[in-house]
Amino acid sequence: MTALAVIGVFLLLAVGLGAAARRGRVMDLEQWAVGGRGFGTVFVFLLLAGELYTTFTFLGAAGWAYGKGGPAFYILSYAALAYVLSYWLLPVVWHYAKRHGLLSQPDFFAEKYDSPLLGVLVALVGVVAMVPYLVLQLTGLGIIVSTASYGHLSAHAAAVIGAVALTGYVTVSGIHGSAWTAVAKDVLILGVVVFLGIYLPVHYAGGIGPMFHRLDAEHPGFLTLRHSGLSPSWFASTVLLSTLGFYLWPHTFAATYSAKGPKVFRRNAVFMPLYQLMLLFVFFAGFAAIIAVPGLKGADGDLSLLKAATATFDPWFVGVVGGAGVLTALVPGSLLLTTSATSLARNVYLVARPRAGQREVGRLAKLLVPVVAALALFFTFRGGSSIVNLLLMGYALVTQLFPALVLSLPSRRLVTAWGAAAGIVAGVATVATVTLTGTTVARLLPGFPQPVRDLNVGVVALVVNLAALAVVSALTRRAGGGAGGGAGVGAGDGVAGGAEQTASQ
Repeated sequence: MTALAVIGVFLLLAVGLGAAARRGRVMDLEQWAVGGRGFGTVFVFLLLAGELYTTFTFLGAAGWAYGKGGPAFYILSYAALAYVLSYWLLPVVWHYAKRHGLLSQPDFFAEKYDSPLLGVLVALVGVVAMVPYLVLQLTGLGIIVSTASYGHLSAHAAAVIGAVALTGYVTVSGIHGSAWTAVAKDVLILGVVVFLGIYLPVHYAGGIGPMFHRLDAEHPGFLTLRHSGLSPSWFASTVLLSTLGFYLWPHTFAATYSAKGPKVFRRNAVFMPLYQLMLLFVFFAGFAAIIAVPGLKGADGDLSLLKAATATFDPWFVGVVGGAGVLTALVPGSLLLTTSATSLARNVYLVARPRAGQREVGRLAKLLVPVVAALALFFTFRGGSSIVNLLLMGYALVTQLFPALVLSLPSRRLVTAWGAAAGIVAGVATVATVTLTGTTVARLLPGFPQPVRDLNVGVVALVVNLAALAVVSALTRRAGGGAGGGAGVGAGDGVAGGAEQTASQ
């Protein structure tokens, strides 16, 4: 019970910080969703760092190091490349969002393409992608608390308590609650991760170097990429897909709106890769767990770090580890809830009921928070997929927005709204079909060379997306008789109102 009590203290700390974050503010929709666009470098850094240190860090990253070995290093690669992309991409997005008063990712697409219906499509795709990600957080939270409490609280009960806590402070404080809890989370998790990443290899193998020598001797080839399956082409295509999708997560995209100015992103692009190196210590802990708690199979590999902790430390410290794990679920979970509710209220409801005022939309967004949380809990209880599989499916979905985003940035838009919509639908349909049927690229293309058969299916969906986007854009541009991409899906008064001509952007 000692560990459970310590975890409870950290949960109360998070809820207290989250609820207190609204003090002194009139929580209108702009304050609730994007913090009044007043966050400086530190808060934006912590919100974006929420993508690095989630329950995936505690469970999936360590679990893949434990179960897959060398291929796990794809996790370290893609974010570093994404930060390079952010140096140029995010300031452009921020300037446009600031100028047009945008509050959500679908707002950006709706305004750029002068198409509220495209905004509806992007909102629905975003919510569909975010639900598995929220399920990942709640599933991870349940596993962490159940394991770290030595089974005194079941995973389902822990997930319900976590969802209730999230719903409470997100409804009250919105993104301000996420920012405040992120401060506590990052301080705690950094201390825990660095300690575990050094202590466990030293304790069980005599050091980090000896640990790798021992693993290589006992499991030849485990620390390298495979000749097929988790091969170099799988590694490269997965890194590419995850890099392109990194800032396409709706909650990450919308978090960029909260910055005071574009310099915030350029500073973060410099420091975030250094911060990401902390993931190495997670891998070290996962590799050390192979020696400490051997024999975990399949999805049980996600438990490797926690199993190693419970086998090594006193309950009070296991409680600290569990508390850090709970905070890694709450911060991204709160952003996901805020963004999902904002997208549904502002980009679906407002299009269906255009006369609704901002106050009504804001109230609806807050009312939708428990609805989205309940939906995520439903899928959490159904369970099934491992932590990494849930994350990869979400990445495959949100990456389908990347072509439409990039091709909207030039002053003269390169594709039409119909083309953008067709590409997104084709890409998402490909991901959904492959995911639901359990098909792989190897099954789809059995006669192709092994490097092609090992490609991440999300890349194949991206190719389908680009083909549909190009063909439909060419057809609709010709039908519309214009060259500026003016043919729009339900083109009208853009979501934020006052849509401007593309040539003036």
